[in-house]
Amino acid sequence: MVITATSLGRTGLQDWLIQRVTAMVLAVYSAYLVFYLILHPNLSYSAWHILFSTSGMRYASLLALVSLIAHAWIGFWTVSTDYLKPAFVRLPIQVAVILLLLGNLVWGIQILWGI
Repeated sequence: MVITATSLGRTGLQDWLIQRVTAMVLAVYSAYLVFYLILHPNLSYSAWHILFSTSGMRYASLLALVSLIAHAWIGFWTVSTDYLKPAFVRLPIQVAVILLLLGNLVWGIQILWGI
């Protein structure tokens, strides 16, 4: 069994399941935000700040952020392994995307918990 360094040792079934679970997390989180914005049409910065200052919203946002990163990585990995066949082309691009996603995760956590 050959496992590449960027696959993280997952199976196709695990990837499929993670994609579906993260998609549901993102759908529920997005729907909540859309309904919140509909119910509060004249939302001020202070009200937005108060919403994201609560622990529940911070944890929900953190879960959504981690779900977004995982969903994006699995999707990109799947497409890149299908269409970028030479390893010397695929690996640097995958490493760059991993670094970009990790950077976005760290940045998102700093923003979320720095409120």
